[in-house]
Amino acid sequence: MASIYKSFTKESKKNEEVSKPRIRNRVLLLSSRGISTRYRYLIKDLEALLPHSKKDAKLDTKKNLEILNELAELNNCNNILFFEARKHDDLYLWASRAPSGPSIKFHVQNVHNMSELKLTGNCLKGSRPLLSFDGNFDDDGPYMLIKTLFEQIFSVPTGARKSKPFFDHIMSFSIIDGRIWVRNFQIVEKNPETGGDVTNDDDMSLVEIGPRFVLHIIRIFEGSFYGRTLYENPNFYTPASIRAAANREKSAKFANRSIANQELKAKIGNINIPTDKYADVFK
Repeated sequence: MASIYKSFTKESKKNEEVSKPRIRNRVLLLSSRGISTRYRYLIKDLEALLPHSKKDAKLDTKKNLEILNELAELNNCNNILFFEARKHDDLYLWASRAPSGPSIKFHVQNVHNMSELKLTGNCLKGSRPLLSFDGNFDDDGPYMLIKTLFEQIFSVPTGARKSKPFFDHIMSFSIIDGRIWVRNFQIVEKNPETGGDVTNDDDMSLVEIGPRFVLHIIRIFEGSFYGRTLYENPNFYTPASIRAAANREKSAKFANRSIANQELKAKIGNINIPTDKYADVFK
């Protein structure tokens, strides 16, 4: 009887699996070589917030990025977050839907990881986040595409590996000054004064956990790390061009100051000082 019962339960489980197909939604998380310590801790924080992510080794190349689609297929992932470091100071983020696309390139600014902020908030490791998007995401075409891609990447699917069936933190995405501000908040359901549970929804509060960073959109490609450009931000300037403009401004100030000193010396040299006839009386 025990063997019959086991075979019956196995068949019922198989039927349930057939009736409920498992949706594969995993994120490949990796970076390029030459990344700094702060950015490396940012990737660790994102790995802790995304229990359905798979971290891979650092990528050696920065030119042939289409190889990331093959790595995603080997790791059974259909989303990619690739952090590209340049000149040890500039960080770029590639968010892609593998293998067909689209893919979006961002410039990452104002990075603060969890250990650096030292905030009081905390959340359960592996818990599922609630995603909160600003209303401006629904007003513009490129931001609507970004919202859809972020929903696929940052939303933890039900039954994902290492995930817990709880919602105790919120990931917020807001558009301010043409940039996407990313924040992570804990949902506090206890009264801090008494230590007990809250009586109504008005007593619930949000406490920032971290990490926090800002994404400046650069370009949207049709494919995954390739294809024609669907959108290009006209207000984006590379960090190298900004530093070069600042250096040119400094050099222009120095050149103007040196020219002013030369003109002052020439003016002083052209002054005819009258001689005093009583200057050598006591010699």
